[in-house]
Amino acid sequence: MKISKSINEQFGQGKASPEYDEEAVEGMKAMSYEFKVQGNRVYLPLAD
Repeated sequence: MKISKSINEQFGQGKASPEYDEEAVEGMKAMSYEFKVQGNRVYLPLAD
C-alpha cells in the first residue's frame, strides 16, 4: 500500500489534464484522416 500511495502522490489519481485530452483528440483525428487516405482498410497489400 505504501507503493500505491507514493505513486498516487507522484502521478495523481489517473485523471488526465484537459490539455492532454485535447491533444489526444487532435492526434486521433489526424490518424483517422491518415487511415481514410489509405483507403479505410485495416490490412494493406504487401509491397514487392
